[in-house]
Amino acid sequence: MSLFSVFDIAGSAMSAETVRLNVTASNLANARSVGPTEGSTYHARHPVFSAVIQSLQGDRASNGVRVDGIVESKAPLEQRYQPDHPMANQEGYVFLPNVNIVDEMANMISASRTYQSNVEVLNTSKQMMLATLRIGQ
Repeated sequence: MSLFSVFDIAGSAMSAETVRLNVTASNLANARSVGPTEGSTYHARHPVFSAVIQSLQGDRASNGVRVDGIVESKAPLEQRYQPDHPMANQEGYVFLPNVNIVDEMANMISASRTYQSNVEVLNTSKQMMLATLRIGQ
């Protein structure tokens, strides 16, 4: 594995963490939305990652992280009796999303720190390459 592969791996991880941050932001933005039915109410979403290990892409092998998709949570929605709410159904119930704000904040912190770690990996790799070039001077 060459030092250039480190850039590919860290870059793919940063891209995956960006997706994770965007999905978490979407979950937090919709945490207090309501709907009249389970189908019309927002469901929490989570990205699914996989490792890419030595898969041939053209004439070179690559490593890294891939986002396989974004899945909706299967956790049940909260049903609350609020007959005066404009979104209430005929029985007077509204459905609240299955977004856990504490879990989402933990995901946001974790994704942010992972992104920062990969930036440090890139910076360290760049410094190592520059130091290697200075050896020949």
